[in-house]
Amino acid sequence: MLDFAIFAVTFVIILVGAVLYLYPSSRRASGIPGLYPTDEKDGNLQDIINKGSLHEFLVNLHQEFGPVASFWFGRRPVVSLGSVNQLRQHINPNHTTDSFETMLKSLLGYPPGMGGGPNESVVRKKLYEGAINISLKNNFPVMLKVTEELVGKWKSFPETQHIPLCAHLLGLALKTVTQLGLGERFKDDAEIISFRKNHDAIWSEIGKGYMDGSLEKSSSRKTHYEKALSEMESMLLSVVKERRDQRKQTAFVDALLQSSLTERQVMEDCMVFTLAGCVITANLCIWALRFLSTSQEVQEKLHQELQDVLGSDPVSLDKIPQLRYCQQVLNETVRTAKLTPIAARLQEVEGKVDQHVIPKETLVIYALGVVLQDADTWSAPYRFDPDRFEEDSARKSFCLLGFSGNQTCPELRFAYTVATVLLSTLVRQLKLHQLKNQVAEVRSELVSTPKDDTWITVNRRKS
Repeated sequence: MLDFAIFAVTFVIILVGAVLYLYPSSRRASGIPGLYPTDEKDGNLQDIINKGSLHEFLVNLHQEFGPVASFWFGRRPVVSLGSVNQLRQHINPNHTTDSFETMLKSLLGYPPGMGGGPNESVVRKKLYEGAINISLKNNFPVMLKVTEELVGKWKSFPETQHIPLCAHLLGLALKTVTQLGLGERFKDDAEIISFRKNHDAIWSEIGKGYMDGSLEKSSSRKTHYEKALSEMESMLLSVVKERRDQRKQTAFVDALLQSSLTERQVMEDCMVFTLAGCVITANLCIWALRFLSTSQEVQEKLHQELQDVLGSDPVSLDKIPQLRYCQQVLNETVRTAKLTPIAARLQEVEGKVDQHVIPKETLVIYALGVVLQDADTWSAPYRFDPDRFEEDSARKSFCLLGFSGNQTCPELRFAYTVATVLLSTLVRQLKLHQLKNQVAEVRSELVSTPKDDTWITVNRRKS
């Protein structure tokens, strides 16, 4: 089998390598239309590299072969589904783990679940999600304070000042994720700076260097990555020991410590939550403010809802469900930005989509970035239009794709809460304006990010 480094064009490809290693499948072609392998050893790897990302490769694959298409990782076939109708047909009961968590754990070398099979995986998933909910409930004032500090800073800027969204909102995400996840130790800026250094080093190598195995070829880069990962693990283990001794019960880590997980397992879950939580939260906030800055009409409609529901009071956890238009804005942000353009599931039982049989233990990719901008599902798919989620059909399609309901990634649920607090605080005090002639190009990896920083200006609302 090929090395992970050869397989892994993105996180998803790393997951593919892990899944194909753990669940070897038949080399028999499934008969599903798609590409022949361009290389006997690497399959269609070079085709993916040539397109620049797995998402762009899948866009072209489905344009050529339709909503059900196949391609090759190494000598093994993979099936991709690229429309809502085909996803609706797909029979796959493997919902015991979260695909994002599985991808990260595969790369980091952490075992899934609790080491005892599917039932233990379900238990650990519930512990993980419950710990996030507890941290949000216990630390909501912390999140509100961090957000108010950022908005206060923006209010002090002159109206002509260009505000770099990526830099500011990554900072917001780092502060909220570390303080809610790991406790008050991360009120110290020095701790956050140290955390960010290692976080950035780990994330940058996860996001690059796997197309041609270049990380393995560069001893200096590999050493830097391994050092950052080791330092992050040591720091998280020290947090785990400190919190166990203090017997506090407010943060994500504290909730995990109330379970039967070992300190090592708690550290692994803290690693996944802080890595994924920071990136998803930051980019949801970045894209939401970017899109809002392009539409004064949407801003005013959101402002009116915030005034009607909250008045002059700060947002609270119990008020968030009443902010329905705010939810639509965030849903449309996820859709328009293709925030998470890929998901992957293992076919645990033989399934069928249209006339095509998908054999057991086949890896099935959900081409979410393709589906989120499919004109058959979404009218004017490239337009930012939160009103589309007033329609029941749009909400059902969004839920089917895993962006709402019980199957929502827990880190995305966390990010929605942070983003709602940000919008509720910011939009009632400031108007957002895009810069002229600025185009925000998307880098579609596991999480879609701007290729370059994106900038806005703000001015105060009149009382």
